[in-house]
Amino acid sequence: MVEFVQKPRYTAQDLVRIVALLRQPEGGCPWDKAQTHASIRQNFIEETYEAVEAIDLGDPELLQEELGDVLLQVALHCQMEAERGAFDFDEVCNGICQKLLYRHPHVFGDVAAATPDEALRNWEQLKNTEKGRATAASRLDSVPASLPALMRAAKTQKRAVPYGFGCTDPAAALADLEAELAELKAALAAGQDPEAELGDVLFAAAGLARTLGAEPELALSGATGRFKERVKACERMAAERGSGLEELTGPERAACWKRAKLEEQSSKG
Repeated sequence: MVEFVQKPRYTAQDLVRIVALLRQPEGGCPWDKAQTHASIRQNFIEETYEAVEAIDLGDPELLQEELGDVLLQVALHCQMEAERGAFDFDEVCNGICQKLLYRHPHVFGDVAAATPDEALRNWEQLKNTEKGRATAASRLDSVPASLPALMRAAKTQKRAVPYGFGCTDPAAALADLEAELAELKAALAAGQDPEAELGDVLFAAAGLARTLGAEPELALSGATGRFKERVKACERMAAERGSGLEELTGPERAACWKRAKLEEQSSKG
């Protein structure tokens, strides 16, 4: 058993200490000691999404728990680098504090920013200067390839717009989407592999979302949620008739779907 004094309440430094003990060669946890940045990469993503789910649910108690799980991932990655002598948790905290002070001159300096948009512009300008992003290539290459595809598309497009690429109004973006749909239809009619054209359709849809001021990732997530609830509603309707969802005929399924949509709209007032 490792030496650690338990107490009623713990701090961030206690978390750092506990993680170090879990990974110590003698007496540590076999699982924790075996982990690497790569092996827990997916854990980081999953824990972050669980925190986002708590936000969407408006559940502060769950959010507190999930943020703790995210913080554990941060502590684990910091400990791995501390063992290599690269950096530790305190240096990560110092880095983000330095960044916040530098990128908020309208709070900690004498730069003016009266609106959220002005504050964001200050942040982006200072970030680009700090990172040395003076060209379109450097700005586009800095968009992480590991982002969800729709999010990456929207972020890439947003960074290309100042250089004259991408639609700037919904009408043009909608026309671009319709053109890409036409190309997809032509590819299907010609028996061609539709993947590239389908990708262009999705990319154009992300562009339309940007011009509408919407987040395509959130829009698609909402559509997926509505689809799920409508299918569940159709299953309940089928059960009321004494049958399974898969036993419905095409017209019966369409009628259930239409009723599910009407009920959804009615519930929203």
